[in-house]
Amino acid sequence: MAERVIPLIDQRSRPLDVPRAAQPFLAPGHLVDTRGRPLRDLRISVTDRCNFRCSYCMPKEVFDKNHQYLPHASLLTFEEITRLARLFIGQGVRKLRLTGGEPLLRKGLEALIEQLATLQTLEGDPLDITLTTNGALLQRKAKALKAAGLNRVTISLDALDDTVFRRMNDVDFPVADVLAGIDAASAAGLDRIKVNMVVKRGTNDHQILPMARHFRGTGITLRFIEYMDVGATNGWRMDEVLPSSEVVRQLQSEFALIPLEPTTTGETAERWGYAGLDGKYDPALGEIGVISSVTHAFCGDCNRARLSTEGSVYLCLFAGQGYDLRSMLRGGASDDEIQEAISAIWQGRTDRYSELRASLPEKSPQKSSRRVEMSYIGG
Repeated sequence: MAERVIPLIDQRSRPLDVPRAAQPFLAPGHLVDTRGRPLRDLRISVTDRCNFRCSYCMPKEVFDKNHQYLPHASLLTFEEITRLARLFIGQGVRKLRLTGGEPLLRKGLEALIEQLATLQTLEGDPLDITLTTNGALLQRKAKALKAAGLNRVTISLDALDDTVFRRMNDVDFPVADVLAGIDAASAAGLDRIKVNMVVKRGTNDHQILPMARHFRGTGITLRFIEYMDVGATNGWRMDEVLPSSEVVRQLQSEFALIPLEPTTTGETAERWGYAGLDGKYDPALGEIGVISSVTHAFCGDCNRARLSTEGSVYLCLFAGQGYDLRSMLRGGASDDEIQEAISAIWQGRTDRYSELRASLPEKSPQKSSRRVEMSYIGG
């Protein structure tokens, strides 16, 4: 077997300067990028730390005991995050997702959620505030998160088999504790709970049907995610990608599935509902989703921006560099100046890596560049 080479170049300290607006400042809510895509979703990373070492995200051989995390002073404060969130909402954002690393490791996270919950969309509606977690701390925190104003939660769970799950999280964490966290989230009243399973061929693909059996009829939506070439340290190989079409075929070998329409524009998951005895979709049985960013790109209507732990804006999960807003925050920039910066950043956006992936030569800049790690900007 060839020796695996892992690049160790740190992308965190190389943000881009904010560009000047190429077009006039647009009215609130009308901001679009070069492909006509509006800005609707902001994903906010609150920490670069995680208590798991999943090989597809934070492999232990890279993120070991000697790994240097960001110093606390580099992290955006809750007040800075809330201010930026408010300014992004002023450009049309309607949904905020808190990510990490593992966001529940950020001390006092409930206070941030309370601040964000006071904000409203441009239309005066409540924001959709959600959080993605590995579930390890969810049993202890679910009630407080709900009380603070969290609407929804998505839990990462890659297997029901305890041996497989412990091997994939690489810290010997038991699956039972994540399942207890999911139960706690449901008991706390968190709405529309989702469970995400990253599928790696030859690693956990035999867990697809057991996972579907477990969550069918529970009110929890299970989503299967193709293993992606995010960052530069996970040793991604195309032969470990199980296409979503094959996932659906596996599911259809046991369950009757009905294709469902997207719930919103820019939705990443292709939805399938379980059919009842009459052959029609039965909401009581629930649904599954497949996220196919490798084999069926959804760049065309991607409406997401990502705010890193230290205040850089990334326009794509596969980006190499972000735009530095922290310097503006801490340098005394006005709200109008920061909103104009956000406008300029988004109006210049051209990103569509997933659409281009298959046609790019292996040594092209997009494929060979040091992409930012998922643990730094969230999934």
